[in-house]
Amino acid sequence: MALTLSTLALSVLVAAAFIGIHKLIQILLRPITSPLRYVPGPPNSSLLYGNSRDLARVGFSDMVLAWFQAYGHVFRYRVFLNNEHLVTTDSRALHHILTQPDIFGKSGRVSPLLGKGLLAAEGEQHRNQRHVMNPAFGPAQIRELTSLFLEKSLQLRDVWMSQIEQQDDVAPINVADGLSKMTLDVIGLTGFNYEFDALNPNGKPNELNEAFSMIFGTGDGKGGRRTVLNLLELYIPRLRQILPRRRNKPVSNAHRIMRRIGAQLIEEKKREILEEAASHGPGAAPSRQDVRGRDLLSLLIKANMAKDVPEGQRMSDEDILAQVPTFLVAGHETTSTATTWCLFALTQAPAVQKKLREELLSVGTDMPTMDELNALPYLDAVVAETLRVHSPVPQTARVAKRDDVVPLDKPFMDSNGKMQDTIRVPKGTFAIIPIMAVNKSKAIWGEDADEFRPERWEKLPEGAANIPGVWGHILTFLGGPRACIGFRFSLVEMKALIFALVRAFEFTLAVPADDIIAKSVVVRRPYLRNDQKKGVQMPLIMKPVRL
Repeated sequence: MALTLSTLALSVLVAAAFIGIHKLIQILLRPITSPLRYVPGPPNSSLLYGNSRDLARVGFSDMVLAWFQAYGHVFRYRVFLNNEHLVTTDSRALHHILTQPDIFGKSGRVSPLLGKGLLAAEGEQHRNQRHVMNPAFGPAQIRELTSLFLEKSLQLRDVWMSQIEQQDDVAPINVADGLSKMTLDVIGLTGFNYEFDALNPNGKPNELNEAFSMIFGTGDGKGGRRTVLNLLELYIPRLRQILPRRRNKPVSNAHRIMRRIGAQLIEEKKREILEEAASHGPGAAPSRQDVRGRDLLSLLIKANMAKDVPEGQRMSDEDILAQVPTFLVAGHETTSTATTWCLFALTQAPAVQKKLREELLSVGTDMPTMDELNALPYLDAVVAETLRVHSPVPQTARVAKRDDVVPLDKPFMDSNGKMQDTIRVPKGTFAIIPIMAVNKSKAIWGEDADEFRPERWEKLPEGAANIPGVWGHILTFLGGPRACIGFRFSLVEMKALIFALVRAFEFTLAVPADDIIAKSVVVRRPYLRNDQKKGVQMPLIMKPVRL
């Protein structure tokens, strides 16, 4: 028996050794066998890390922009264990990658906090979730939410006005903090009818607020240090569960709090919906056309319970629960960060700020409708230009589920000096969607592509029409079946904020512009170059507008 067990153990070890050697050979041979080996790109910095440390040292977005300058509109770089990433700004290639999720799926790099919400779901699960959720993000629903966006924007205005009045009408304020609190309040109320009360200086802390702060309070500007362990976790997500570490405990605790409170909210809302339906007679249920309400979670549950939704397309309670952190993450940080960068851009373009204020002050009310906000052309141009130059999410990724041939609109020259009009992409390759690089491409937008100039939206360049984005001829909200479902929500909330704040205040930057740097921690946030440990900061001098 002992001999048998020893033999079995030895066999397992030998088999594991052969598998390991085979994998090692594959890794070593990948640079000379991969179909991407002739695609231009930076030299490999390290057999173990590839170019990962360069990306961490310089910053992903800045490094990618530099590589585009050096290698053109198609290039590849290597990461951990010789894994290759393909990057391109070619509009036809991006359309191919974004519109075929069965070939190019999600990368699997979504935070474990998001669970199986819409941002992480794949295939039929994603299609069903999106189908049920669409009414909650349609124009009719956003129209109803506009007054709430404005109410919270005016509350933030009043908070800042109070701070300024205490300092002789001129005060430096970290606008990133207030904008983050405002959008957190908005997503709490519009998402779940949940009161975070973050803007209230006398408000009491609550569990969900503390859990959310625990997660997003980790952006201390220290940068992305690459270690073997965190790279293994990146490419093998299951190791996060196998190898738990102290730094993951706060996220796990926050996840448990969100699940518990989310489950309570879902149970309460389902009970309310059933009671409402019962008042219309036995067996009554809403139809999708009847779905109305104030918060997205109620709308989602109503839509999911509607009698005209096929049983096979309904979401489980677990699927609905997974949307709670998705709403919080996607509906909070992106809009507050975009608005922060908008105010920064206005400080660097005083003429734009003055022109915008004149348009906004021509509106005879503090509470315009959604249609009235959308009818302001210069506000629309300022928002579009902000989202082009300062895209909150600078890049995302897709992974090839099988070997594929990606077509190109513009050919590239390979390392052998031959022109190629397609790219052969092997299964498992990460295709990086360089949102910021496309939005700031000089080939598309001209030599002034880096400049904040809203007037460019009066007549867009021809090349912009080919960008496969869902809104505004930019890639900020992506395109295809996985385009941002909440883009209308974000746009109207951002317009409401700018409307209320620019009418009330004049903004100037409190530090030299070179002191403001951007770091990507989920989104591209601002920090002070010499004070990064204090976290996200955008200090502006604010003065009340005197009419």
